[in-house]
Amino acid sequence: MKAFYVFSGQGAQAPGMGRDLYESSSAAKAVFDRADEVLGYKLSDIIFNGPAETLTSSIHCQCAIYTMSCAALAAFREKFGDAAPAPVACAGLSLGEYAALYAAGAVSFDDGIKLLSQRGKFMDEACKENPGTMASVLGGDKAVIEEVAQLCGIDVANYNSPAQIVVSGTVEGVGKAVEELKARGMKKVIPLNVAGAFHSRLMAPAGEKLAAVLKDVELVMPPVPVYHNRTADAASDVDNMRELLASQVAGSVRWEECLRRAVEAGADTVIEFGPGNVLTGLARRTVSELKLININSAETLANAVLD
Repeated sequence: MKAFYVFSGQGAQAPGMGRDLYESSSAAKAVFDRADEVLGYKLSDIIFNGPAETLTSSIHCQCAIYTMSCAALAAFREKFGDAAPAPVACAGLSLGEYAALYAAGAVSFDDGIKLLSQRGKFMDEACKENPGTMASVLGGDKAVIEEVAQLCGIDVANYNSPAQIVVSGTVEGVGKAVEELKARGMKKVIPLNVAGAFHSRLMAPAGEKLAAVLKDVELVMPPVPVYHNRTADAASDVDNMRELLASQVAGSVRWEECLRRAVEAGADTVIEFGPGNVLTGLARRTVSELKLININSAETLANAVLD
C-alpha cells in the first residue's frame, strides 16, 4: 500500500466528534489533553459538549478540527503500529494543511495548534471587517467559472474536483456571479452558508497578520512531501513553506491537483483523518481507482483494513 495521508479543513461537525476515540484510544486521548494544555482552556469540552455555535466559531473551529484530525492519526498509528503504511505524501484542505505538516514531521503539534488559534482569530477579524460569502459550482466549465469570477471581481477559492469549484468574494460579487453562471447554462450553482469569503482577496489582511506570526515558528523540511494548497507542490525550503501558509489564507485551494500529484508519486490509497469524509468523496470523484480509507471515529478505525 502506498498511502496519501489527507486532512480535512471543513467546518467542525456536531458536538461529540472524537469522543469515542478519546475514550477508546490512549494515543488519541493524549492529543486532546495536550490541546487543552497548550491552549490553556478546555477545547476538548467544547468539542465533546458544544454548544454548536461555540464549536463552529472561527476562534475554536480550526483548533477543533486540527485536534480531531491529529487524534485520529494517533489512534490509527497506535492500532496498526509498524504495519501502518508510511505516507508517500501528505496534504490537507485549507486548515487541514497544518495537520498534514504535523503528520509529515514539519511542525510540532503544539506549534500547529498555536498557529491555528491565531489563524482563526485573524480570519474572524477579516470576516467582520470585509463581509463576504461563497458559492459552489457543480459540473461547470473551469475556464468559464474563472472568467465569470474575474468579471464579477471575486476569486476562485477551491478547485476541489473535476465536478466542483467554489467561488468567493463580496456578497454582491458572488450574487452577480451566481446569476451569470446560471445564465451561461450552469444549473447547479449553490450559495453557501459560511461566515465569510474564505480563500479570497478579502482574507488578505488575515494572511498578512499570519505571515508575521509564522516568522517566529520553528518549521523543518519534512522527510515526505506535503503538497501545499497554493501550488499543489512541496515547499522548496522553510521560508517558502512560511510563504505558502501565509498566502494560502487568501489564495486558491488546488485540491484536485494535490490529489493528482500524489497519484503521480505512486499513491494508490487515500487515508483521510479527521471529522467527516469530504476528502474521500472528492477523491472518489477524481480518481475512481483509488482505495479509500476514512478514520473519523472508533468505528471507522475498527473497520479499517490495510492490504
